[in-house]
Amino acid sequence: MTTTSTTDQDTADRTGAPTRLAVIVGSIRADRFGPTPANWIADHARKRDALQVDVVDLADYDLPVVLGGNDPDAPPPAPVAALGERLASADAFVVVTPVYNRAYPASLKNAIDWFYDEWQLKPVGFVSYGGITGGLQSIDALRGVFTEFHSVPLRDSIMFANFWEVFDHDGRPVNAERTAELARGFLDQLTWWAQALRDARTGRPYPFAASE
Repeated sequence: MTTTSTTDQDTADRTGAPTRLAVIVGSIRADRFGPTPANWIADHARKRDALQVDVVDLADYDLPVVLGGNDPDAPPPAPVAALGERLASADAFVVVTPVYNRAYPASLKNAIDWFYDEWQLKPVGFVSYGGITGGLQSIDALRGVFTEFHSVPLRDSIMFANFWEVFDHDGRPVNAERTAELARGFLDQLTWWAQALRDARTGRPYPFAASE
């Protein structure tokens, strides 16, 4: 069976507004590779009229490592407030993450845990990179984390195994045709979920259930 996706222009016309996509660079290490795949997926997303792209680099935000404080009514720290505004305005997220010791970076977990409503009822796609596994362990762990926020993690992800062989020294994919195909399918799914969930969020309240 052959499946066909809705064209990008048809999608944009039907919704009337672009889908706001935040691409999050999860690593803040000095020697990180993360900006390369983040810019790669962002460049593909920018080619779509239906997407409005914001690349969010966690290295730009000095987030406290201790959450909250003694005064629950106190305003959040300035970096938290600034990052929260960008996340809240997004309809969908792409989390770009390496694998560090079979998990994702502490900087990413810290950034995730500072927020709740900002992630809620929005799709999250993952682009990972690493050695032979391509960062699969990071994605597996992150799916469970984002489910706690009533987010919708995408089933399909992009994983760059042995990433140093996938991109050249200028940050361009060695096999541009193959990686473009990966980006196309990934963004098709993410856009579908983003628009479906945005329509649902604005059209009717979500039935949150009591939990223990």
